[in-house]
Amino acid sequence: MAAAEVGNQTSVTKFILLGFEILPELQILLFLLFFILYIATMVGNILIIVLIIAVQHLHTPMYFFLGNLSCLETCYTCTLLPKMLASFLTGDRTISFSGCFMQFFVFGMLIVTECCLLSVMSYDRYLAVCKPLHYAAFMTDRFCFNLAAGSWISGFLVVSTVYLFMLQLRFCGPNQVDHFFCDYLPVIKLSCSDTFEVELVVFSLGCIVLLPPFLLTLVSYVYIITTIVRIPSTTGRQKAFSTCSSHIMVVTIFYGSVTIVYMFPRTNTLRALNKIFSLFYTVLTPLANPLIYSLRNKEVKEAVQKVVRVFMNWKIM
Repeated sequence: MAAAEVGNQTSVTKFILLGFEILPELQILLFLLFFILYIATMVGNILIIVLIIAVQHLHTPMYFFLGNLSCLETCYTCTLLPKMLASFLTGDRTISFSGCFMQFFVFGMLIVTECCLLSVMSYDRYLAVCKPLHYAAFMTDRFCFNLAAGSWISGFLVVSTVYLFMLQLRFCGPNQVDHFFCDYLPVIKLSCSDTFEVELVVFSLGCIVLLPPFLLTLVSYVYIITTIVRIPSTTGRQKAFSTCSSHIMVVTIFYGSVTIVYMFPRTNTLRALNKIFSLFYTVLTPLANPLIYSLRNKEVKEAVQKVVRVFMNWKIM
């Protein structure tokens, strides 16, 4: 209904995603590269979800949140990469007006949810490292469920608000989105309406909803690192740091690239590199989760071996 109403206010019926058109001779090579990344990301994250559901000793708060993150990044990948892969093969970079706005909505909801989930996971690691005696009392099943549900609901509510304001914008042309997906900044840049109101809403919601999770993540790791440094034994320090090092890597990649894309001044140099930095949080982070956050984990490796043994025994029977 809303999409129909905005369609009556604009002459643009479709957008053209410019993507990586400056490299026309590399389109097949880019297709192969992103196809491999797509398959690896999907297989890795789905494997993590299946393991966490199937293996009893992975039914802990840390892996519960990790399962949510894997589910989120599976959706993430399905939202962005199939359209990109199709454009590499066919050369058709068009996307319908409603399709573009829907892609923005789903992507935006997932990125806000990921910010919240990463902060929840950092809080979980803070309790595990800094308050181990109180960990079980704090991280109950109900509390973990509420934290995860709150992250998903926050993502939905924040982006729904922005989406409603964006539906009020008019698009009279041009219709070329200088990106490989319908992101907020390149889309509103094409509007022929005054975008001050929607930009103010985005800035306000960012300060209210996204800044606190970032600060919580930062403070949590300051306490975690301080606590680890004070551990007297080298073995103890290594064990404590190993539980957090992968999460720190994922958080650094995600927040570092998001900050550069959305917060830095829009200089000509950064504008040219915007697509490259966007690949870090749209493609690399979902791939990094199973590769460096889970599959290198001893418990996950043991779970994989257990599932493989069960499967092999079942096949023999």
